[in-house]
Amino acid sequence: MSEYAVWAPLHDRVRVLADGTTFPLTRATGGWWRSEIDDNGPGTAYAFLLGDDETPLPDPRSLWQPNGVHAASRRYDHDAFWWTDQAWTGRQLPGSVLYELHIGTFTEAGTFDAAIDKLDHLVALGVDLVEVMPVNAVDGPHNWGYDGVGWYAVTENYGGPDGFKRFVDAAHARGLGVVLDVVYNHIGPSGAYLDRFGPYFAGRNIWGPSLNLDGPWSDGVRRFVIDNALMWLRDFHVDGLRLDAVHALPDSRATPLLEQLAVEVEALSAHVGRPLSLIAESDLNDPRLITAREGGGYGLHAQWADDIHHSLHTVLTGESQGYYADFAAAGLTGLGHVLCRAFLHEGTWSSFRRRNHGAPVDTRRIPGHRFLAYLQNHDQIGNRAAGDRLTQTLSPGLLACGAALLFTSPFTPMLFMGEEWGARTPWQFFSSFPDEALRDTVRQGRLAEFADHGWGEADVPDPNAESTFLDSKLDWDELAQEPHATLLELHRELIALRKAWPQLSAPWLEEVEVEVDEQARTVVVHRGSLRVVVNLGADETTFALDRTVSRILLASEPAAAEQNALILPPEAFAVAVVV
Repeated sequence: MSEYAVWAPLHDRVRVLADGTTFPLTRATGGWWRSEIDDNGPGTAYAFLLGDDETPLPDPRSLWQPNGVHAASRRYDHDAFWWTDQAWTGRQLPGSVLYELHIGTFTEAGTFDAAIDKLDHLVALGVDLVEVMPVNAVDGPHNWGYDGVGWYAVTENYGGPDGFKRFVDAAHARGLGVVLDVVYNHIGPSGAYLDRFGPYFAGRNIWGPSLNLDGPWSDGVRRFVIDNALMWLRDFHVDGLRLDAVHALPDSRATPLLEQLAVEVEALSAHVGRPLSLIAESDLNDPRLITAREGGGYGLHAQWADDIHHSLHTVLTGESQGYYADFAAAGLTGLGHVLCRAFLHEGTWSSFRRRNHGAPVDTRRIPGHRFLAYLQNHDQIGNRAAGDRLTQTLSPGLLACGAALLFTSPFTPMLFMGEEWGARTPWQFFSSFPDEALRDTVRQGRLAEFADHGWGEADVPDPNAESTFLDSKLDWDELAQEPHATLLELHRELIALRKAWPQLSAPWLEEVEVEVDEQARTVVVHRGSLRVVVNLGADETTFALDRTVSRILLASEPAAAEQNALILPPEAFAVAVVV
């Protein structure tokens, strides 16, 4: 006997079609319908029938959609998988290095099993946590993952639920934690049947329907989200979740969904005996998200910090369009501010938004490791017209300087796949919906979006084209070539240096000091007894430091020390001990 259950609070009749036989469900409390049915066990095909409508619909909480998001669901038994990670005690976020990857383009095969073969590369690099872009069931063979509609099911494109479990198990065997990117702010445009079952949606945002988190029947919707998050952490042994665009979660209730989620994840962490991290993507510059609940905050463990990216990006590239404008205007002085406080906008004027934005960071209470810092990520590359990486713009010297500022910062550093060797393959926006009208809508929407940023149609690859997806796959043969091999070794050395010297992983923002010279384009970051000296300019520069240089720990180019002075060639960095 198996229990079938579905939340459908506004319907007066619900049935389940299991292996071709229809069974009635019984109304239960809270809008649920349930019944125990004699079926064929795991693998049983089933779908729900609502009211007098004979259209079979997949289960909103389906764990397995082997035949696509429009087909019947299949019973799946979590207990049938043979885990080998019983000794795994987890990875905490403080002190860790993250690595973001997309399963479909990380390897040529684009599967979980193929990605397992590359995990040793990440171990050698010094990575601690692998952040996997969304793996939900989605319509079509190729997608970034943010158009997922089967939130509880793992896409068959990569190997299904067992494939993902093999990946997590293999990562844990190598000492790597796994963070999964989950999307609760909208649902994909094809294969989403939630609204047929109940009042899941309330309004829209720029990506699609947004969830009903605070209206009538919202208790069931919130449970849908929280149960999903707990499932990944408990049943798939995932070590953390990256929550996509939480600023697009409309929620006016006294206890916000994010705080409720933090409370329940903390309880689960105590139960499973390993740290479980919640990382928000937020455009709000609101420190309450990552302030502990004891301090009046929501209690999330970290957030993506776009201000750090924007400052680094504009300083390195000179770009000033769109949301980069304020950061470009602030220059190196703004970068110095951000390296000490994470936010540029702390209640200050944002020209892009045409209003004041953000709130001040209390550096006495919020450690730097609660901010994820990065030079590149899937958004900041993929939302450019050609999906061009920094490699297409910057010299190897400037790429090294950017990496030095990232890995010697007080924040939690993150790399995007291939960044460690300066990959030249683009990372473009791609999708592959079977419906031609939807494909055309996506194509036209993408062109309109880029037109607002000054890119013409010729600059934008067709997101539906197979070549757009294939071009975005990493070329692992680059590792043996120059300048890629040198850049890879430099990243390994920077990560090793960060882990060897506690001054570099210390998270206290109040202890960070930054000196900049706008004209010479130089930066000096004080990290305890270490000085991170970066010459972004075109001329050799002599840095007068506050103390005698006793040792140069790492330099991207030959550097000379003379008492309390350090001499650096153009576009180079050095990390030195001063006494």
